[in-house]
Amino acid sequence: MILRQISRLSSLFRAAVSVHVRRNIGLSAIVFNKTKELDPVQKLFVDKIREYNTKSKQAGGPVDAGPDFQKDLNESLARLQRAYGEGDLTKFPEFKFEEPKFEETPK
Repeated sequence: MILRQISRLSSLFRAAVSVHVRRNIGLSAIVFNKTKELDPVQKLFVDKIREYNTKSKQAGGPVDAGPDFQKDLNESLARLQRAYGEGDLTKFPEFKFEEPKFEETPK
């Protein structure tokens, strides 16, 4: 009777360990794949994104935008100012929500 319980516990233990090992192998495969070198097309794409990011920070705005772009942007902003009123249209608006005031009614 004791041998049956030991064999049953050992089989449960083996099953739990095998599931745990399989999961860890699956996760470690994902980690190892992420650390490998990107394929050339992905690497080129990521390099171009990083290059654009550095150029954008240096230029302080859009990259390789000429005076025509700036002229069109200013005209569009002026048109929107006339249509929707004053304020800085290049910034996201700030919303202020106030808590509603509820009145308690006697029961």
